[in-house]
Amino acid sequence: MKINSIDYSGSIVDGPGIRTVLFVQGCKRKCEDCHNPSTWDIDKGKEFDIEDIVEDLRKKCLNKKLTISGGEPLLQYPAILELVKNLDDFNIVLYTSFEFDDVPKEILHYLDYIKVGKYIKEQRSTIIPFMGSNNQKFIELRGGEIEIN
Repeated sequence: MKINSIDYSGSIVDGPGIRTVLFVQGCKRKCEDCHNPSTWDIDKGKEFDIEDIVEDLRKKCLNKKLTISGGEPLLQYPAILELVKNLDDFNIVLYTSFEFDDVPKEILHYLDYIKVGKYIKEQRSTIIPFMGSNNQKFIELRGGEIEIN
């Protein structure tokens, strides 16, 4: 898996609670005013084995609250799916620019929340928790009202 960085400092803006944030490398959307343009180029970042990432997260993410952001995580879908399957006891948020209907349904079973929708500069918002623009949606999956088929 190509990773830009892992932030263990404790984010309070990337999902409920104090969270570790894993930033994957690579994004084709390149949204205007993106807050992570360093994650766009898939040739940058560093390659890691899933087992090593899981081991590191289990040692350093003591509260087991993880947000996977980017870049665009779903560009590395097989690796992301393997990662979340190996962290099934974690509370996981996935940030994606995909629309909900375009997200592979299998991964939804391993997520607690998902943020969907492309960032749109003209719809920028600083008052909606966990989102950058008004068109985006933050959806609770486990224990929420969304039924996954």
